Parts: sequence; structure tokens; C-alpha cells
Amino acid sequence: MSQRRSPREAYEPATWRLLNTGAQDGPTNMAIDEAILEAIAAGESQPTLRFYGWQPACLSLGFAQPWDDADLDRCAQLGWDVVRRPTGGRAILHIDELTYSVCAPESNPRVHGGVLESYQRLSEALLAGLRLMGLDPAKAKPYYEDRGEPGPACFDGPSNYEITIGQRKLVGSAQMRRKGVVLQHGTLPLHGDITRIAQGLAVDMPGQRLAIVNRLQYRATTLEASLARQVAFDEAAELLRQGFATALNLTLETGTLTPAETNRAAALRAEKYANESWTTRL
Repeated sequence: MSQRRSPREAYEPATWRLLNTGAQDGPTNMAIDEAILEAIAAGESQPTLRFYGWQPACLSLGFAQPWDDADLDRCAQLGWDVVRRPTGGRAILHIDELTYSVCAPESNPRVHGGVLESYQRLSEALLAGLRLMGLDPAKAKPYYEDRGEPGPACFDGPSNYEITIGQRKLVGSAQMRRKGVVLQHGTLPLHGDITRIAQGLAVDMPGQRLAIVNRLQYRATTLEASLARQVAFDEAAELLRQGFATALNLTLETGTLTPAETNRAAALRAEKYANESWTTRL
């Protein structure tokens, strides 16, 4: 009887670039991800794993999410940026978190195939990193069935192969494909109140904001709540790095953005992600 190969054994060794770009504002973060995608599509950069944070806090909307899901006045009062992601999904409040992004050609075996297939492969890397933190995570089952209409917040329930702890969503991820390159990025909340996003979402009826809070309390969690201890950004990044290296058979070489990527990100920020014509288009 043949033994099933480990995820690592499924891949030939490869070298990817590792970036830690620190905390940036929302438009800059989204512009950097897209600039990396374009550079890889042009053959100018190698596949990249990037870790980053957000400053100030930012409410991000999915690519096709209605703009009026955000309460702009309340977000401004709270000092939150608002940005539209190039990937799908629902709203996320980026605060007290570590964000990862993976960018690689669609032909790369680690992301090859359909969206769910590549999600599953990359989830193995996330699972490996979380286990190194002392957790016992699981992947949400395919074709997750929910009751009722989905709310505007991403973390009120896991999608296929997203990461859960005790059936509560811990990591939310989203993906896009363009110019033959896959970009997947995702959020790992480190600590804090996972329900804070409700304060920046638009509501139509009395009690609706409280309902969002209650739903998130039941369905989502943070790393601190899962471990009963706080994990710093750099520690979480290092353990996730080890998880990616182990699960995907990667050598991750620390690098920086190229001058071309930096210039392109600045242009994308100005022309797209910090531009109301993009953010408010739906």
C-alpha cells in the first residue's frame, strides 16, 4: 500500500523572494501587491511571499463589494482608511494583524489549477505556520454551507479551505489572477476586538450593528484568543515563513522591492487605490 506524500514532497525545491514591508497605509499596501504581480508577469521578479501591516487602520472592501457597505462618516471619525482590494470577498478591518501575500505564475505547481485547488495548497503552508505557534488549526470544509444571507464582514464565516480554530475563522484569504499570475493575500488577526469592524459598516435598521457583533463573536477569533497569549508581528511572520518554507519546499531569500516595483506601486497608489473613481466605483 503506497503512502501519501507530505505536502513538501509534492514539490521540487525552489527559491522565492521574501519581503517584510512593515506597516503602510491601505492604498500603498494594495498598490505594492499589484506592482509585484506585474513585475512577475513581466519576468522581472521572482515569486514572492510578502508580510505587511497597516497604518492607520483600514477597512478594505472586496473587488465587487458595494461601496455603501462602508459607513464613511463613522470610518472617518474612527480614523480608519477605506480602500477597495483587487481581490474578491467581503469587508475586512485591517488592524492589529499580520497580512501575507503570495504572488507566483499560474504555472507554478504551488498555485497551479483552479482557485480552490490553489487555495488548498497555500492553506497547507498557513496550517504549518500556525502549528509552529502551538495551534491545532483546520481547513474549512469545501462548499461550506451557511444559514441566512452573508453579511458584509469577511470574518463572519469561513470560505472553502480558509483556516479555522474550533470552527471559528482565524485567517481570511482572497485571490485574483491577472496576466498569468496568481495573487493571494490574507489576514491573520493578532489581537484585539474582532468585532470592531461593525463600527465602520453601514446599517439600515436598529439592532443590525449589534447583530453583526454577535455573529462575529460566534464565528471569528484572533491569534491571542486562540493561544491565550499575545504574539508579536515579527514572531508571527517568522513562524509563518517557516510554515511556507516547510510545506511548500521553499528557500525564502530576504529581499526588497525593486526600484521598478517601488515606482509602479507609487503610480498605482495615485491612479487607482487612493483614487475615489476606483474605490467608489460600485
